[in-house]
Amino acid sequence: MIWDDFLNSEWHDWRGSGKYEDRLLNPYQLQSFMNRHQFLVNLPLDQEDIKYLQQLRSFLKEFVQYIVAGGTSPGWRIEELNRWMSEELVLRELHSNEEGNYTLSFRTMNPGLKGVAADIAASFATTLSEGESTRIRICDNPDCLWIYYDDTRNRSKRYCDDKMCGNLMKVRRFRAKKKLQSDTSDG
Repeated sequence: MIWDDFLNSEWHDWRGSGKYEDRLLNPYQLQSFMNRHQFLVNLPLDQEDIKYLQQLRSFLKEFVQYIVAGGTSPGWRIEELNRWMSEELVLRELHSNEEGNYTLSFRTMNPGLKGVAADIAASFATTLSEGESTRIRICDNPDCLWIYYDDTRNRSKRYCDDKMCGNLMKVRRFRAKKKLQSDTSDG
């Protein structure tokens, strides 16, 4: 999804080194994001444009934190999300293929940074409107904080990646338990 890829442009080292990177400031990472989602934007962005995207990211991150915490009355957040989406007009087009299947596509009328922001906001709004907000998660590893969509059947995924953060947290719990046992047997 576009929105979670965008939110994770704020990267934290999941191993706990304290390293942090705002990938919106990294021209290669930003270009990669734009290419992945087929956004047509002239790069590099100036500081004002980067600040604009950072504001959207901060807003969406706060909205995700609100949802993950169990918030049920989004109030002003809905108005703000609608404001971000209204930044760009969208043309809807219906297409059919030779098998008789139909697809609906959306094309921004004036591609650019505001269109990118509107598409990111719309991606998040689509997830919410499809009733999938309970699948939005923040990794339980406090050093990671990766935002992801839990696509498991029973909706019980706790870590962005079981092989990285999941294993790391199991090792940390095991070591803490051993240390506690060691401390109680010594005392």
